[in-house]
Amino acid sequence: MSRLTTAAAVLVLALFVGAPGAAAQDVSTFDGVVYDSVVGARATVVHAPDERAVALRVSELLDGQGPLPGLPVEVPSGVRAVLAHTPAAFDEAVGSAVPEWRAGVAIPVRNTLVMPTGEGVRVVDGEGLRTLRHEWAHLGIGQYLGTDLRIPRWFNEGYAQWASGGFETDGAWRLRVLLATGDAPAMDSLALRWPAGREEARTAYLLAASAVTYLLQSGGEDGLRVFLDRWRAQRSFEGAFRETFGLTVGQFEEDWRRHVKDRYGWLFVLSHSAVFWLVLALVLLFMVRGRRAYNRQKLARLRAGEIPDAPAFWEEPDPSDGSAPHPPGVGDEP
Repeated sequence: MSRLTTAAAVLVLALFVGAPGAAAQDVSTFDGVVYDSVVGARATVVHAPDERAVALRVSELLDGQGPLPGLPVEVPSGVRAVLAHTPAAFDEAVGSAVPEWRAGVAIPVRNTLVMPTGEGVRVVDGEGLRTLRHEWAHLGIGQYLGTDLRIPRWFNEGYAQWASGGFETDGAWRLRVLLATGDAPAMDSLALRWPAGREEARTAYLLAASAVTYLLQSGGEDGLRVFLDRWRAQRSFEGAFRETFGLTVGQFEEDWRRHVKDRYGWLFVLSHSAVFWLVLALVLLFMVRGRRAYNRQKLARLRAGEIPDAPAFWEEPDPSDGSAPHPPGVGDEP
């Protein structure tokens, strides 16, 4: 699932304070539709008139969000969530066209998140819940640090991924291949622009999520809290990073790349490859068939050596042929 954060948007939206679920007049219009709003304790959900039930559920979900890692429990607050009913409404709410792969947009400078509802996206179920948490995390870290503070893109996206469920190890094989082939971009290259293509975006999100996950493996949430507090006070990412983690960002990137290569080696890559499992399935199939053929041959040999259930010498002689009967197994004396 893909996500995008942008710092440029033009939204004319008013903030209201009221009881959860209360309706408030809103003059916002997206794709020719005048939107209504639901005002909650932490967020105002702006929605198309026929999507009020969804808006009420989103308002409930946002008000019930648990604390974000390393941040005070009340952060973020005063959020405006726009539920765009069409792709055109989505672009209009953001203020510009966004990549087709996006599933949500957070705009920290406006304390706003935008989620689509008219493209088959389930905002309140499944992956939609994770996306909602992801964009909520962007607003949280932006609100706590201040929108005037530049947040490196790799850390911003990695933090949001971590806060919304962590690093998906199923994609680690892809990252390992990218590093082995030299196709993985440097982390600081993600600071200037975000990829427009779906595959490039997947790579960027994977890189960011794995880097932040590795960074926080030892210190955990306590280390993150110390780092964010220092960063907020010093207004320097590099200084707070070095003081908290004991190394520069460049040194950290080298350590992280070595960690990925060691942790997700070629055996891991192969074991998570569809080709590997196909080959393994074929090998097992041939082994099973070979074993069955061997068992059939062995059974045939055993049956060939067995004494018949009714041997010929057990049969009663036919009196009509003039032969004298004798007990089975007793031959004629010479």
